[in-house]
Amino acid sequence: MTSTPAIKRYVRPLAEVRALMLERARENRNPFDYTRADEVERVFARLTSLDRDEWAAAFTEAAQPYQEAARRAEAAGDGKAAREAHLAAYGYTRVARYPAPNSPGKQEAYRVSQAHYMAAGKYLDPPLERVEMPFRGRPGEGDQVIGLLRRPSGPGATPTVISWGGIDSFKEERRLDSFFDAGFATLAIDMPGVADAPVAGSEDGERMFDAVFDWIGTRADLAADRVGVIGGSTGGYWAAKIAHTHRDRIRAAINQGGCAHYAFQPTWIEHSQHGEYPFQLAETLACAFGLSTFDEWVANAPRFSLLNQGILYQPCAPLLCINGIRDSVFPIADNYLLLEHGDTKTARFFNVGHMGHTPQTGPIIMSWLTARLRG
Repeated sequence: MTSTPAIKRYVRPLAEVRALMLERARENRNPFDYTRADEVERVFARLTSLDRDEWAAAFTEAAQPYQEAARRAEAAGDGKAAREAHLAAYGYTRVARYPAPNSPGKQEAYRVSQAHYMAAGKYLDPPLERVEMPFRGRPGEGDQVIGLLRRPSGPGATPTVISWGGIDSFKEERRLDSFFDAGFATLAIDMPGVADAPVAGSEDGERMFDAVFDWIGTRADLAADRVGVIGGSTGGYWAAKIAHTHRDRIRAAINQGGCAHYAFQPTWIEHSQHGEYPFQLAETLACAFGLSTFDEWVANAPRFSLLNQGILYQPCAPLLCINGIRDSVFPIADNYLLLEHGDTKTARFFNVGHMGHTPQTGPIIMSWLTARLRG
């Protein structure tokens, strides 16, 4: 009988994190949607470590000129300039809390980033609305699911697209303008275990979504029988699970870049530490699933497998799986596994990395989801 080899923990040095993050900043990729590459480079030039609070302070400082600009624009009644300044301030404070608000400085940065995002959202037409959906949790859990809602004006009940991200991309980062422009109501929430979610990621964390679907059912302006969900990255795990466990409450689900089984196994956990994710992937995943350390993640991750839980053998709602075949965050084998089990699913994979980002990806998602929510 052979024993499982010890899993080696790898800690990225500052130089490696800097190189990976600057590449993202130059391309305005997560988490640099509203930042300038030259300013990000100057922040990194001053960083002396990856201490969480030093990181938070450095990027929060970069937001200060934009915070002042937002105040001046609002005082002058210039809504367009105020919105742009608030988005820039949000951008830097978002990086300040990245990848997770897991220290006092990062927690404060997250709350500041939320305030700037909502301040920018009030200049949209219609404005972004923060909604609170009652949740009946267990002792110690929260009592509401917080969402960011936009609904097109007009009579009747509107089909709704619910979207959430992963371990480092929260409801404020869901870019849903294309769905809103297409006539859908959009509701951005946090997946279990991150940001404002009332529950930790767990083997039954999907119960959180009951509160969301129940709340939609109370709204005469939202069509409870025409709901689609999109989960990105680790959020794709929850989208795939919801497609099975809540199949009667949704018309369609999209799993973009999610995990299912192999990503939770020791071999992949060790391998993925050297992939495209710029920080400590295992520790950040642990934080999102109610754990703390690398060793805790290695020991507990297999129990989150949808295969081990028996989920993949259940019937499911229409499910679209999208990813890049060169994904080094989560193995493409997890998507193949979804296709090999249960009901027939739809898939589109691209010869790129995590989440399958290409010029075709967005239109494919829009076309597939529209056909199911409009039909």
